[in-house]
Amino acid sequence: MHTDLIVRAAHIENFDPAPARTAATAVAVHGGRIVAVGDDRLLRERAGSATRVLEFPGATLAPGLTDSHAHPVWGAIEVGTGLDLGGASTLDEVCARIAGRLAERGTAERGTGSGPAGPWVTGFDLDVNVFDGQPTGDLLERRFPGVPVSLMTRDAHSLVVSPAVVDRIGLTGTEVFDDASAIVVGPDGRPTGFVLELQAMELVFAHYPAVPLTTAARLVADRLHAFAATGLTGLHALDFTAPSEDVYREIERTGELPVRVRCSPLVPADSARDTWEAVAAQQRLAGRRWHVAGAKFMLDGTADNGSAWFEHPDVLGQNRRPLWKDVAAYREAVRFFTERGIPTATHAIGDRAVRTALDVIGETGHPPSAPHRIEHVESVPDDLLPRFAALGVVAGLQPVHATRMTRADRTDNWSRRIGPHRAAHGWRTRDLLDHGVVVALGSDWPIGIGDPRTALADAQLRRPVDEPETAPVQPGQRISAREAYAGMTRAPAVAAGAADRLGRIAPGYLADLTVFAHDPLDLTPEQQAANPVLATVVGGSVLHHAPRERTS
Repeated sequence: MHTDLIVRAAHIENFDPAPARTAATAVAVHGGRIVAVGDDRLLRERAGSATRVLEFPGATLAPGLTDSHAHPVWGAIEVGTGLDLGGASTLDEVCARIAGRLAERGTAERGTGSGPAGPWVTGFDLDVNVFDGQPTGDLLERRFPGVPVSLMTRDAHSLVVSPAVVDRIGLTGTEVFDDASAIVVGPDGRPTGFVLELQAMELVFAHYPAVPLTTAARLVADRLHAFAATGLTGLHALDFTAPSEDVYREIERTGELPVRVRCSPLVPADSARDTWEAVAAQQRLAGRRWHVAGAKFMLDGTADNGSAWFEHPDVLGQNRRPLWKDVAAYREAVRFFTERGIPTATHAIGDRAVRTALDVIGETGHPPSAPHRIEHVESVPDDLLPRFAALGVVAGLQPVHATRMTRADRTDNWSRRIGPHRAAHGWRTRDLLDHGVVVALGSDWPIGIGDPRTALADAQLRRPVDEPETAPVQPGQRISAREAYAGMTRAPAVAAGAADRLGRIAPGYLADLTVFAHDPLDLTPEQQAANPVLATVVGGSVLHHAPRERTS
């Protein structure tokens, strides 16, 4: 049988645990699936007059990389329209960037003179360490009087807004939310400008300037193409908020998604059964390369904000409550989805949150479609490690969170707040693997760096790959290159219930491939981070990429 496509390289690497190499150098593809893997004989046996043959001399064919945790729609819109505050380590630097954005717009748009519908300055990746104590918007008012400024913190679980935003929206600090969200108030009872957790943040987002659908679709498509150029052929979008469906359909109306996208809608904390029913109904939604599968829960918030759920309070007396006020309702919701064959992914950062999620999964079991998973798992005691494998729970980890949001000397906000003992039990990638846990690696983009080569290198080094002078965080938790790449190939396939069709180069599997200029297993982590991606293949459709450096 002649095939549609034959891809030939110097080597094929599946990142199996056993280090033995095969002599295979070619992959035959027909109807979007791999039909044969072999050597040059495939060219004689499978190539016909209509077969497309691609040659990549010296290159390595790998299973397509999958980011197991990303937020492509709101992330692309936020990054495409907001002010990037990444790397701004002081409040003066933050304000300088805001001033630069205002200068770009011109003085006519600044201040109260622009009227009640005047322009906002929105930003992302704000480092809370720039504030001396709890973040407050009053400092923004002093520098930019009357300007509505809304800055999303690096963990994307809070906003710092100026008094102009507080006044424009009419925030009072007396707002009541279903979950543990809050409009933080000061000693005088007035809002400080610190808006904590998602439901409170939505009050602000509702007043952001509208982004036209065509603009949103362009921003998302551009970002997905950038991801493909770094080696990704798929990603798990752990959200499906508006305008996600409209954006994906708009992209496919005029073209094709360059990667596969598996979407898991958020089940809001303390939501009722009608909301669960609506999320369950979304499971039938799909396009050519995107589909809805699974449900996302947020059992707690983040340690940096004091909204994670630990067994014991942090040094400020916080990080001691779940985001779901009614934990019994969370338990009921997980059972609801499990009984309907829908897998769940639970955001759980603190040890109490992780323990509770494991307890609930132990009670409900897994749906047949895919295993339940727990995301982040930032700090856990020894006794929880074996429970993941015993219960068959996938651990979703983001290597760059450990390497770029914390420091080895524990002077960062995360480490200071939770204390040295819990910090020492953080980011336990090596320990989880040693306990036989399936560990799926992701970026949490735009919170983390979206280039998978960066995450894969950081996971091996336990420090930023581009900062050789930086001391590693928990160096005992380093993993090998083979383990890292398996965490972005085989593990995401297991997490999606697709291990029989994704994550390997083998007959019968979908033809999702990443073509690396060099075999990653022959390179140092530093070299891997700059290993050119020559092409990606999704379902037999080829995208060629010019060699490029790491991207954020």
